Formats: sequence, structure tokens, C-alpha cells
Amino acid sequence: MITDIKAFLDSKVEQYNRPDFIKNDPVCIPHLFSKKQDIEIMGFWAATLAWGQRVTIINKCKELIALMDDAPHDFIINHEEPDLKKLLRFKHRTFNDIDTLYFISFFRHHYSQNESLESAFIPADGNYTPFRGLGGFRSYFFSLPDFPHRTKKHVSSPAQKSTCKRLNMFLRWMVRKDNCGVDFGIWNRIKPSELIMPCDLHVDRVARKLGLITRKKTDWQTAVELTERLREFDPLDPVKYDFALFALGIEEKF
Repeated sequence: MITDIKAFLDSKVEQYNRPDFIKNDPVCIPHLFSKKQDIEIMGFWAATLAWGQRVTIINKCKELIALMDDAPHDFIINHEEPDLKKLLRFKHRTFNDIDTLYFISFFRHHYSQNESLESAFIPADGNYTPFRGLGGFRSYFFSLPDFPHRTKKHVSSPAQKSTCKRLNMFLRWMVRKDNCGVDFGIWNRIKPSELIMPCDLHVDRVARKLGLITRKKTDWQTAVELTERLREFDPLDPVKYDFALFALGIEEKF
């Protein structure tokens, strides 16, 4: 049975982990850029805004890019106060102008001292685990003195028992390395084997149907349980099965 599921999922990974997948998925947003910092910034933003219809998510991200003069990193580092006025009209569902301006403040703070966003996920002692990395990132993200409390709902952590679907999806994009052209693999301090599955509604439903999740709740521990099961299929790259489970749920209505 396990062998059958692995063979089935491997075939679906091969089917969906290809450039054709990009155009209808929020990962198309960071693919609009070649500069590392632009890929990171818009990858993080696209993952953060990834709830609702995918067409709407992609359109809202493109709107945001245009408001930052099609050069997110340059805008964030070099903008002056009047340049922010046009961003006051940006909104996606519960993400509004207050959240937008704080994201820009955080990115400016971080990139004024760091070359990459990867360092924001690495604990001070260098010992990365998903729990410590994501929890530490959230603490750091909200470490600026003027952070708005309402924005905290947009960045989760394992300590809140969240599945951290958006952060895990962003990390998948940045960390996974293969030659298929979907994920970027531009980070090196976190290993693909250390990633946790982005456990959204579709992935959760399909995984339960296949018997890969037994936990009744859907929370951080559920995402960990699913990842551990998928490590039995591929210990070095368990999160590649995101392509299979997500696509089975949303494309094939499995």
C-alpha cells in the first residue's frame, strides 16, 4: 500500500513540478524577477497574500509590484516618505495599507543590514530547526518598535499551533533545489530535508484521504506528521510532494 502511494505521488510530482505549473500559481510572482532580493521580497509577499482565488492573488501582487515601480528592493531601500502615499490604496482581503507599510518598514530595516532574507530565519546560534526558525522569524519580524498589532495575524509561528502554511510555502520556493524550474533553490543554510509541508485545505484533505494524516486537528503538529510520513518516500526532499497533494486537490478534485 505504502509503495503504491509513493509511486502514485511520484508520478504526480513529475506531472506538476514543471514550468506549466507556474502560470496559475502565486509562485509566478517571484518568477517575474531575477534579482535575489526582489525574488525574496515578492516571494514572501505572494505567499503572505496567498488566500482566496489564485487569479486574484496574482493580480493583487502585480498591483503591488506596480505601486513599487516594478523594482521592490530598490523602492524599499530608497523610497522617501511621499513615495509611500500611493501604497495607501493597496488592499487584499484583510491585508491593508497598515500592513503594507509595516512590511516595507521591516524589509528596509532588514535589507539595510543583510544581503538576503535567509538570515532572518536562522537562529543566532546557527542551529536551525523548523520550530525555532519560523518562531524566531516571527519574533524578529515584529521587533520594530512601531509594529501594528493587527499585522501579527499575517505572519504565523509554530508556537501559535498554526500550520504556518504561508511561511512553509515561501521556504519551499526559496530552499528546494532541482532542475524543474518552479522552486528557486537560492538559499543554502536551510536544507530541503528540513522543510515542513505547506498544509493548506487541499493538501490536508488529500493527505487524509490517502491515510497520510491521522491527527484529528489541523495544526503545526499535523504539518509535522505529514512531513514525517513523506520523508519515508523521500528523506532528502519530502516537500516535493506538495506539488502532488496540492494539484490532486485543486486541479483534479481528488
